[in-house]
Amino acid sequence: MLAFIAKRVLSLIPVIVVVAIVVFMLLRLSPGDPAVVIAGDNADAAAIERIRVSLGLDQPLVTQFFIWAGSLLQGDLGISIFSKIPVTDLILQRLEPTVSLALTTLFFAVVIAVPLGTIAGATAGSWLDRSLMLVSVLGFSIPAFVLGYCLIYVFSLQLRILPVQGFSSIRQGIGPFLSTIALPTMTMGLAYLVLIARITRASVLEMMGEDFIRTARAKGVKERIVVTRHALRNSAIPILTVIGIGVALLISGVVVIETVFNIPGVGRLVVDAILKRDYPVIQGIILMFSGTYVLINLAIDIGYAFLDPRVRY
Repeated sequence: MLAFIAKRVLSLIPVIVVVAIVVFMLLRLSPGDPAVVIAGDNADAAAIERIRVSLGLDQPLVTQFFIWAGSLLQGDLGISIFSKIPVTDLILQRLEPTVSLALTTLFFAVVIAVPLGTIAGATAGSWLDRSLMLVSVLGFSIPAFVLGYCLIYVFSLQLRILPVQGFSSIRQGIGPFLSTIALPTMTMGLAYLVLIARITRASVLEMMGEDFIRTARAKGVKERIVVTRHALRNSAIPILTVIGIGVALLISGVVVIETVFNIPGVGRLVVDAILKRDYPVIQGIILMFSGTYVLINLAIDIGYAFLDPRVRY
């Protein structure tokens, strides 16, 4: 098991290197110049060039990359071009709302989706199964920002039971925290929920036709135990896979949802940085998101090895 984990960790190194190169090159080769943005509309060419020199943008791309990579290896993500604050500090200042939203969404989706998908798979063709399929189609069809505005209209403007926007830290009390995080969680969690529920349903439905299920029933095992201990347990790997894949939905969705609900998280920070062409901030946030996704996939792979020892070989 230790050899398997070590092999998986080492395999992440080239992935992270490629991600770093792609992120660096995409930003540098895309249209726009931060020096022009900083200098303003009335600046002359000499002023713009002085800013480029001070930012190191006049150097060759290869030189810029190795300077940036060297700082990165020391844990330095650079300094924001506009705010002059270290990128690490900017990310840490905005990290709590984003992490809170991601964790509540994950909890909301998994806690509802897995039992719902299990019941639907065990009772294929029932009204619950058909209802799940209908909700799945709607969940994938409605864009997240549209659903967010619909929830705001119903729960905030009409019923007036939840705030329209903003974020309250859990340190300010569990009540204010839940009231501000509820609508963003439901908005971002719907697509994730139906994805997990559909995969759970399909996996459990497939397992219900296996020989070991018929054997368990023939022995007189209660149906509840047949479904939970036999069908669901043997469906764990596909369910775990889709939960890991769904993390990509969380990472991409957090930018949109934080904008809709005016949450001061990392998603809003990256939008502001893109508009200003703040290279260090954009690079730092994308690397953080990419690193998070890679580490979660590593955890999923290790989970495979625990659930199915054959994966180790």
